Amino acid sequence: MDADAILDRRRLKRRLTFWRIAAALAVAALVALGIGKYTGRDKDHVARLWIDGFIAEDRDRDEAIDKLVKKKRAKAVIVRINSPGGTTAGAEELYNGLRRIAEKKPVVAVIGTIGASGGYIVAIAADHIIARETSLTGSIGVLFQSAEFTGLMEKLGIVPFSLKSSPLKGQPSPIEPMTDEVRQALGALLDDSYVWFKTLVRNRRQLDEAATRHAADGRVFTGRQAVKNGLVDALGDERAARTWLKEKHDIPKKLPLVDVKWGKEADYIARLLDSLGGKLFKNERLTLDGLISVWHPQ
Repeated sequence: MDADAILDRRRLKRRLTFWRIAAALAVAALVALGIGKYTGRDKDHVARLWIDGFIAEDRDRDEAIDKLVKKKRAKAVIVRINSPGGTTAGAEELYNGLRRIAEKKPVVAVIGTIGASGGYIVAIAADHIIARETSLTGSIGVLFQSAEFTGLMEKLGIVPFSLKSSPLKGQPSPIEPMTDEVRQALGALLDDSYVWFKTLVRNRRQLDEAATRHAADGRVFTGRQAVKNGLVDALGDERAARTWLKEKHDIPKKLPLVDVKWGKEADYIARLLDSLGGKLFKNERLTLDGLISVWHPQ
């Protein structure tokens, strides 16, 4: 190899070293930024819990709430709700978790676009509920829906067959007409859940029987209507929540907000270090003698 080729090779290697260092510094900055968001949890702060979409039971979320109960640095919790509801059991689990938090620190709920049905169950776990003027909330009640295809099956010449231990097993069934006995059993099921929901609303919102009956007829309310009917305390947004926390609990507005993470979101730093550091800092020798593979974010 002649001298010029050797010099060119050295120049290329120096440039490669420079870009490796630059990439390493960029990764360090990203990691520092991410860690900074998490280390804020070790200072006094207000925790923010996002409840979006369909609500179901979630073990990771429940564990995150239990940790939040014990976290002394979290001086209060803001629950941001944007959910049309979900399973009754999932909403109940979340309600109970928020009440555990409320025994230790203030909890305020902020309803966004919608906080109805199971989403409203979550809201009434808070000590104070805020909604926008046009938010949708309420929908207090329970629902069961099914379908029956016996008429269609008869037209198609399909004859269903099933064996069961008792008349109510597997009911309602789309391949069997609904009997009065099945309808009564389902009605009792709905009534029991509805009484539970309605009682929860009456007790948490301190409504009389007439106000509860009006609010719990299944309709949805705008934020403005919900205030008039006692389902929501005030109109506003997260800033209104911070103002309430300051006025009622002397929690400074300057305290940072820290989002509560659980499940895959909670593993962000670990995944970042593994993805970035694992590729840049492993003992791998980059060379110009062959092909070079360049890592990029997925």
